[in-house]
Parts: sequence; C-alpha cells; structure tokens
Amino acid sequence: MSARTPSFWIAVGLAIWLAGAVLLGASGVLQGLRPPAPQVILVALTAGLLAAGALVPGLRRWAGAVDLRTLVALHLTRFVGVYFLVLYRRGELPYAFAVPGGWGDILVATLALVLLLAVPPTGAWGRRLYLGWNVLGLLDILAVVAAGAAEWVSRPESMQPLLRLPLSLLITFLVPLIIASHVLLLARLLRPLDRQENNGEGEVAGESRRSG
Repeated sequence: MSARTPSFWIAVGLAIWLAGAVLLGASGVLQGLRPPAPQVILVALTAGLLAAGALVPGLRRWAGAVDLRTLVALHLTRFVGVYFLVLYRRGELPYAFAVPGGWGDILVATLALVLLLAVPPTGAWGRRLYLGWNVLGLLDILAVVAAGAAEWVSRPESMQPLLRLPLSLLITFLVPLIIASHVLLLARLLRPLDRQENNGEGEVAGESRRSG
C-alpha cells in the first residue's frame, strides 16, 4: 500500500479544523465574545498557520511545491461577498463592512477565476499577473478585517452575525487561511523563476517517490 502524501494529511487536518470550527459556531460560545476577542482569535489562527508553514518540515516542503493555482482556487470562496451584500440589504450588517468588503471580495474572487481559467502561473507575464492579483487580494482582506474591527469597537451589536454560523467560519477558519495563502503566494511569486521551478519539480518528484 502506498504511503499517504503530505497533501492527503493536510486535507485531513483542514477537514478536522473545519469540523471543529463548525461545532464551535454551533455551540453558541462565540456569540458571547466581545472585542478584541474575535480579532485575537483571527490573528492567533493566522499566526499559527504561518508559524507551522515555516517551522514544520513537511508542511514547509508542501508549501514550497504546491501548484500555485491550488492556493488561488481557495479564494473562490470569496464569492461570500454576495452574502455580505444580501445581509446589508436585510439590515443585518453595517454598510462600512458589508458593502466595500462584499464588492471587494467579489472582485478578487472573479479575478481569481479568470486567472485559473486563462492564465498559467508560469513565465514572467503569468507570474506578474498572479502577483498583482495577490497584492490586490491581500490589501482587500486586510481592509475588510480592519473595517470589521472598527465596526466591532463602535457598534458591536452590528457585527453579531459574524459570531453565528455560517459567518463565524470566517473568523475561525476561512480568513486565517486566506491571509496565510496570500503570504505564501507572495513568497513564492517573488522567488526567482528558475529557483521556483527547480524547487517545485524537486519537491513534487520527491513526494511522488515517497508515495510510490
């Protein structure tokens, strides 16, 4: 029987994390939180992901070799911005958070879809397009987090939907993954092209040998 690949174990870990985040949201525990507790949770999870990617050898090798399009595909989840706009129209989320954040996420997700369908992340021009998209997406998600934090401080009751399912998963699962993936993409895309290709091919070949 072939050994499980790093990608398999990462998928298992993400599934367990997601299940835990769903159970936490369903328990109602998060609804009692007040700022800065939600922001601390988000920052701690993001920092933990980045630290694991830098310090855990297997995860570090995977991060250096995974297809960049796999990381970009994660950002298709940012079509959740449509839901932000729906909740704003219902009066359940404030304008300053839902409308700029919603449209920003929709734009980033749409551009991600275009890149995935039409632009390979190879060659100088492809890398530049992915890098430009990545910088835009990172600035957008940081702006969304900052706007949410500001609303939480000034009107904490207006942000209560983010402490209930399904939006609680933004804090406990999705946003930390999105920010960490942006940082990883930035590191990969700023690496010299020849080094990236050689390292990626070596890591993928090594993984194939281990799983064979």
